[in-house]
Amino acid sequence: MGLRTRVADELKATVHGGHLELDLYEGPAGDPGLLGVTPGDPAWRVHGHLTGMLTGGFAALMLQSLHPLAMAGVDQHSDFRSDPVGRLAGTAGFVTTTTFGSTRAAHEAIARVRRIHTRVRGTAPDGRPYRADDPELLTWVHTAEVRSFLAGYQTYAPRRYRLTPAECDAYYRQVAPVAELLGAEQVPRDTRQAERYLARIRPRLRATEAAWDSVRFLRGFGRTARERLVVHQLMNAAVGLLPDWARSELGIGRPAAVRACWDRPAATAVGRTLEWARGPSEIHAAVRRRLAQENVTRP
Repeated sequence: MGLRTRVADELKATVHGGHLELDLYEGPAGDPGLLGVTPGDPAWRVHGHLTGMLTGGFAALMLQSLHPLAMAGVDQHSDFRSDPVGRLAGTAGFVTTTTFGSTRAAHEAIARVRRIHTRVRGTAPDGRPYRADDPELLTWVHTAEVRSFLAGYQTYAPRRYRLTPAECDAYYRQVAPVAELLGAEQVPRDTRQAERYLARIRPRLRATEAAWDSVRFLRGFGRTARERLVVHQLMNAAVGLLPDWARSELGIGRPAAVRACWDRPAATAVGRTLEWARGPSEIHAAVRRRLAQENVTRP
């Protein structure tokens, strides 16, 4: 087995749980999917960019950890420590299915998550109750996530492919329905709304022991030496995607010069290696086949 195959298999196992389930994306013929996105749309471009999604995903986890109630739910109910690969694959599968899957597959994925959320409730260490289906928490998790994905794309996509301000606004509009179907309310639908939301909620955000513990866990994650090296580089790059105040709250003092001159080039090299190993996305190819059949099946 050559290096390219080994790396591709490791990537598929870590991000997708070892199999792509292409049937979620190939049919039915002409189905536009939940979001109705096509290859040129902002949501497709952002969620289809491997390096941006990996760095953005790690940044999202760190940013989300700053909400004490959201972090309490993860700390008390998630199996991310005992099965981090399964947790990562589940999250990646949800984003991929709701973005690129058939309409039915996307709705089924959302229904599964909603069922799980009804069981996630408890009391945070500060004595406040929480529940995962709280609309306010759902809005926080979504906004922190998509803000991080967008930052990852805008940093690691080639300059000529990055989104314009208008396309950034369109990205927020295109992905909002997923959060709303999960139960979120007042979901930001453009960049200005997203930044205003973060400014409003910032006084309620702080790093807890559980947040610091999760960041330490992520930094050391990896089943092999190669995987640990890749995660370490991506985590360093993810730090650069966080707002300054979030880095400060988490106690991460990585200098700007290190982030720009070392972390970004290293993550770019890692991303290109992973993209080389993966080759053209089989999922994207399946979606294109599904969309291409629209005119064929139309009477």
